[in-house]
Amino acid sequence: MAHTPFVVLIPARLASSRLPNKPLADLAGLPMVVRVAQRAALSQASTVVVAADDESIVQACQAHGIEAVLTRTDHVSGSDRLAEAAGLLGLSENTIVVNVQGDEPLIEPALIDAVADVLASSTDCSMSTLAHAIDNAADWRSPHVVKVVLNALHRASLFSRASIPYWRDGETGALPPYPVLRHVGLYAYRVGFLKTFPKLSPAPTELAESLEQLRAIWHGHQIAVHVSDHVSPAGVDTPEDLARVRSLLMTSPPP
Repeated sequence: MAHTPFVVLIPARLASSRLPNKPLADLAGLPMVVRVAQRAALSQASTVVVAADDESIVQACQAHGIEAVLTRTDHVSGSDRLAEAAGLLGLSENTIVVNVQGDEPLIEPALIDAVADVLASSTDCSMSTLAHAIDNAADWRSPHVVKVVLNALHRASLFSRASIPYWRDGETGALPPYPVLRHVGLYAYRVGFLKTFPKLSPAPTELAESLEQLRAIWHGHQIAVHVSDHVSPAGVDTPEDLARVRSLLMTSPPP
């Protein structure tokens, strides 16, 4: 199957409140951001580039043969950083960019391909992203798990930390009898929209939920959603996450 040409950009910010110097954290002998880039390179991406906010990240990437560009330190979000990187790289307005988070060292390369393909085939959409089924009630009710509701065309109607859609006649502690989906923060955009997005005013829903993707919906942009059959591996947000991934890499490195 032929895949749509696309570029992977990986935002990497040195400061992290819960895990200082996170992009450079050692994972079985390699900095985390290098692990992420190596996984992304197993996708069908034509190019993989790290968009860093510190020279130390650029040097770590270059030491392992990973392309990196230095971006400003004052960006308020990863998408702002990627918009600058797209300009530095001279990417055309129609180029599809997949935003792979710099703390996803176990990401499945096939999922990167999937979000690029679904955007390429959805000409009415400005973005695409990923979701999978929630299989336990604790995740459905947790505000730390972002949920997404789709329409009939697999476009996102709403993202929320709340348990959506609400089960009016629900049983306490049970999953609803209809599909409920967990949103995974893997995004694809065309460069033209990526450059426009940071200039859009924040949405009231975005400010309430602290979910940046709600800004696109607020301004009338459609988001295509690829629903995966598989649960995506968790990223690294805390020291406990880091220890878990280190253990996994030591015992069973990803293929």
